[in-house]
Amino acid sequence: MNQKKLKVDTIVTAATVITMDAEYTLYTPGAVAITGDSITVAGPQAEILATYQATERVDAGDAVVMPGLINTHGHAPMTLLRGLADDLRLDVWLMGYIMPVERDFVDAHFCWLGTQLATAEMIRSGTTTFLDMYYFEDAVADATALAGLRGVCAQSILKFPSPDATSYEETLAKARDYIIRWQGHPLVIPALAPHAPYTVTPQLLRDTVALAQEFDVPLHIHVAETADEVQNHRQQYGMPIVPWLKKLGVLDTKCSLAHCVHLDAGEISTLKHHHVGVAHNPSSNLKLASGIAPVAEMLAAGLNVGIGTDGAASNNDLDMFEELRLASFLAKLDTMSPVTLPARQTLAMATIMGARALHIDELTGSLEPGKRADLIVVRMDDMRHTPQYNREPENVYSRLVYASHAEDVQHVMVNGRWLLRERELLTLEPASLRAEADQLAGKIDTFLAELEESVLRKLIAIGGVNRKETFEIQVKVRQPNLADLRARIKNAEELTFLRGSQRNQYDTYFLFEDRWGSVLRYREDEVLATEPGQISDIIYRLTLTTRAKEREYQNSVLLSRSRFDAPANRSLRFYQEYFQPDTVIEVQKERERYHLRYRGTEFAVNLDHITTEGAEEDVFFEIKSRTWSRQDAEHKALLIGKLLTLLEIPTDAVVKEGYSELIR
Repeated sequence: MNQKKLKVDTIVTAATVITMDAEYTLYTPGAVAITGDSITVAGPQAEILATYQATERVDAGDAVVMPGLINTHGHAPMTLLRGLADDLRLDVWLMGYIMPVERDFVDAHFCWLGTQLATAEMIRSGTTTFLDMYYFEDAVADATALAGLRGVCAQSILKFPSPDATSYEETLAKARDYIIRWQGHPLVIPALAPHAPYTVTPQLLRDTVALAQEFDVPLHIHVAETADEVQNHRQQYGMPIVPWLKKLGVLDTKCSLAHCVHLDAGEISTLKHHHVGVAHNPSSNLKLASGIAPVAEMLAAGLNVGIGTDGAASNNDLDMFEELRLASFLAKLDTMSPVTLPARQTLAMATIMGARALHIDELTGSLEPGKRADLIVVRMDDMRHTPQYNREPENVYSRLVYASHAEDVQHVMVNGRWLLRERELLTLEPASLRAEADQLAGKIDTFLAELEESVLRKLIAIGGVNRKETFEIQVKVRQPNLADLRARIKNAEELTFLRGSQRNQYDTYFLFEDRWGSVLRYREDEVLATEPGQISDIIYRLTLTTRAKEREYQNSVLLSRSRFDAPANRSLRFYQEYFQPDTVIEVQKERERYHLRYRGTEFAVNLDHITTEGAEEDVFFEIKSRTWSRQDAEHKALLIGKLLTLLEIPTDAVVKEGYSELIR
């Protein structure tokens, strides 16, 4: 008497089924039975076919059925920025190009379109679950759900204005609404993403932690991606990053950290104690030269380490098979041991361990009864998989990690729904997505081309630019005897002393051979205290002018225009790599600065001693004033001429060149 078979929706059979369960069970041949959105059972093929009857039967033949890959870190909308600014350091890439483009172009539709592109690419390369952190995460979530992928979609939160909020308070308010809208969705898991320790404040993190704990949602943050980030954090807060995050409560959430390239053993131990997940991003870390994450140490400590692609703007693809291969090879190179991070452990990082890192392993990451039916079918009949040695069943892990490509992915199912069959996307239209993306790329190309044409535009793009007074009137005189000049200034009854200071100034001039003759000066200005050898303040700033002078008055008083100031809150190296000047000149000087009033008008007077190494030591006397008015400029030019006469300074000592030209 035949036993009646149990009904299921779908049965998938193949030469091998990889479960990634606790015992790493393999079935050869194997089958997976699926009912609704969940796995009913995975087991030996003959046993499954004898027990279950399916509405749909898929025989994958010489292939592997396995859990879908889990991309634990990325920025899906940034597929639209792929190849935008390559071969740059992280800070120049991010602050100099990506963020300016984001300010002008990123909106809800940008994020929706970019996510649709990303999901198409991820489906075709075997990813079934991904974590995203970006702006307009509501649009990201919508695009994810339409594509049919599973997404941990984390709303970015920063201390400064972003494309979707003018303040972090606004971002937090929108994040709350976003979580409420999407909580409980079958595919989208709403989450929070304070961007990084260097783009948030302690209070912002506390507020974000409180919101994450209120709704019990995941929290994701970039941590220790570069050595500079770690060093700067120690200088600012007096402690490493991980203890700082612990102090603020971040590690007490469903927390995962991206990158973690520069952590020490104590920080790794702290993360393990708090069950924090890590997203390792091999390609991105290599391309940006961020370093090699200590993955072997993290795994030895018992951390759940997943694998991520990062965004397509810093990778430049979302191919998890490529990341698998690189992750294993990098760990071997880092430890100089070929037995580090073997293939099975590497595949675990991209499946069940990745799910644990994101705190969603109850849903996905392995082919076990009750878990969601998130699986992929990987063909093994290509030449790159020939021949196949089967004396060791676990050789299949090696074929997947070391030889498989994204093109080997034949079918993809998420939540019991087919998204890819025979390499054909079922939920997306790639042709229309590519056409719209190319149209947008043309607009961004035009924007960047215009940016590159002007030093001022590039300066504005990185923020903080203030237009200073339109006209600067100045005269510079070579004056070998400063003591005598000081005495004349102090004894001149027509001069009123207002204030003064002594400084050490370190100027780097960037000269450009553009039509404006642009000159950008980076200044480190040390204001000396009254106590000998002490510094009361250090001021960093950028000043953009032009070499061209509009007019020369009597006594060689010069009138120049177009002066822009900006805070220099990044490194000198950043500015040099971002602006790419034609010539760089360094000038060091000791400056006595006085503010004087002469005939009712205030002037700045500088007594400068040039100390640039290798340059001829020289001493200069300089008078300056600025104004918005041309008429006032002409009046001040006349007064400067009279002031030169008052101080008995001969006009034949006047120099018309700036310091960058004198030292050149």
